[in-house]
Amino acid sequence: MGTLFILAIVIADWYYKYENLSTDPRVYDAHLLYEKYNKYAENAQYDSVFVLMDSIENIYLEFDHYSQSYEVGVLYNNRAAAYISLALNANDSIVKDSLLKSAEINALKSIDIYTSWIEVYENLNDDEIKILIQPYFSENDIAFENKNISRYLKKRVKQIKEAQFETPRRLSVSYANYGIILRHRGEYDNAINMYFKALELWPDNLAAENNLNVLFDQPQKKRSTLRKIFPKDRL
Repeated sequence: MGTLFILAIVIADWYYKYENLSTDPRVYDAHLLYEKYNKYAENAQYDSVFVLMDSIENIYLEFDHYSQSYEVGVLYNNRAAAYISLALNANDSIVKDSLLKSAEINALKSIDIYTSWIEVYENLNDDEIKILIQPYFSENDIAFENKNISRYLKKRVKQIKEAQFETPRRLSVSYANYGIILRHRGEYDNAINMYFKALELWPDNLAAENNLNVLFDQPQKKRSTLRKIFPKDRL
């Protein structure tokens, strides 16, 4: 058993090193920075969250392939979520309105990015994705000098294939966040529309469902422990 355990650790260590080595070197630092996000968010270190999001976005914006990709949509939605949290804890109504406005700007930007990305990539197979993105992985790019460019291209195709499944969920979360903003402004009908849009994209969006329950004076639902560990598609 001990030997098998050690072997498992070695395999896991090799796998993650390979995965990291396969990450596009142009945005590798963005992946490293993102590892700090959960810690900042969980500890309500919002100033650090905003600085972190700006730093990551600046990396992505340097490259055409990434500047409007789903990764940037994630950044805007995370900003929106942070502004919402600050707004809901604000005691001053003027400050709250200002924070909700900032949240709205970011939520709408994430919705726009996700929607545009889905329109381009939604139905593409692996080969079609590769053909589409290959011009952005040029052997003449100094970032790929003396490197196996095909490895990075293959990893990026894999990321996009995974994003074809995940990005509609991400868009659902953005609609739910926008619904929260509208609800706290008293725009209840518009908020309801956003929650329904969120649930159309992802029926298991508990945040959207529970915000609807609040508006309709229905009891809140709790996500089961099993559901927290294993999303529906992996049960």
